[in-house]
Amino acid sequence: MNIQTAITMTTAETALVDAYTTQLGDLPGDGAVLSARDALLNALKTEGLPTRRIESWHYTDLRALLRSVPAFDSTAFAEGVDPLVEDSTVLRIINGKASVSGVPDGIHVRRYGDSLVDGVAAADLVERGSDDAIGRINGAFVRDGFEIEIPEDTELARPLELQLVQSAGQSHSRLPVTFGANSKAVVIERHLSTNDAPSLVSIVSDLIVDDGADITWIILQQQGASDNHLGQINFDLGADAKLKLFVINAGGKLVRQEVHGVTTGEDSDFQMRGINLLGGDSHTDVTFTLGHDVPNTTSIEVIRNVLFDRAKGVFQGQIRVAPDAQKTDARMACNTLLLSDDADFSAKPELEIFADDVQCGHGATVIDLNPTHLYYLQARGIPEGKARGMLVNAFVDEIVEELEDEALIEHLETIIAAWLDKHA
Repeated sequence: MNIQTAITMTTAETALVDAYTTQLGDLPGDGAVLSARDALLNALKTEGLPTRRIESWHYTDLRALLRSVPAFDSTAFAEGVDPLVEDSTVLRIINGKASVSGVPDGIHVRRYGDSLVDGVAAADLVERGSDDAIGRINGAFVRDGFEIEIPEDTELARPLELQLVQSAGQSHSRLPVTFGANSKAVVIERHLSTNDAPSLVSIVSDLIVDDGADITWIILQQQGASDNHLGQINFDLGADAKLKLFVINAGGKLVRQEVHGVTTGEDSDFQMRGINLLGGDSHTDVTFTLGHDVPNTTSIEVIRNVLFDRAKGVFQGQIRVAPDAQKTDARMACNTLLLSDDADFSAKPELEIFADDVQCGHGATVIDLNPTHLYYLQARGIPEGKARGMLVNAFVDEIVEELEDEALIEHLETIIAAWLDKHA
């Protein structure tokens, strides 16, 4: 007999269960969706939020760190902001509610709320595994988002900005996106907070990148200093497909950004670049897994971290090479500038290789600014504070400059410089 031992729920766990009970009548979905929601909520209720005893959450004890959960606020008001890059196509989710106005010709967009109502989305609402706390929370509470299809042979002339703006309470959104064969696009997943009110935001993006597609996806997270942000992006790469993923964390009190991918087509290429700007008493965790499942695929991941004050950061990266995935070329690096004695960063790069004809490597460094470089700048009349800022900027700008859009590079560098000016 299998007897499930009940847990003593924390304040945050109780708040989530109570929020589900309170909101149940308003959450969109047919019977199949409701059943899927119930299963996810029940798993959360019986197992609780993950602790450090669960390997993938070892450095982010969510049960201890998520101390409170704000209630849903149906009266919360917010407005969208100007796009990051002028003339971008913008689709907005404001306080969890999506609007499909302004969809350009040539792409197909549907509100995810409509797919919940008619039950099409029921198959999405499943957990990746027993450690999928983000999937459980998002699936139980998701209300809206966008289903997007970029048809084959379509090239978007302008960036597509998916703007998620939050002012208070909770929002849970989903973004299933299919990029057709030989399509090309730049997508900006942009998270913003409009005030200091605490929020809980979860977002799950599921990308299918078909054969020959060439996609750049940028996650720019600028939540408020008291916000909790739980993000997950999952992707599947077809043959000759290219996905360039940029993750920039420049906000939030408690942040967990998961990236999970698999290469299912030969000659596919995945590039990931990450910038984590951490200050105050924030905690930010980027957890990454990639499965090379077929021969002749490549991947490179480079993560740069800057920590001030009492901030804590985590990077967990795991590359798995299947027995049939010969000729895999996979490399991963995590570099950290630790600029405070009270800050802390944990890096855990892993390789699991079951093929014998591969090139794979990983590395991690944690350093302070090079005193020789600092002296060189000061010797030329640059004040110490400005010299330190220049070196930190150079450390992270090197990542941004890999983007091909000059206007996008300029705006991201401005955001990074403003953050560093505030915290340095």
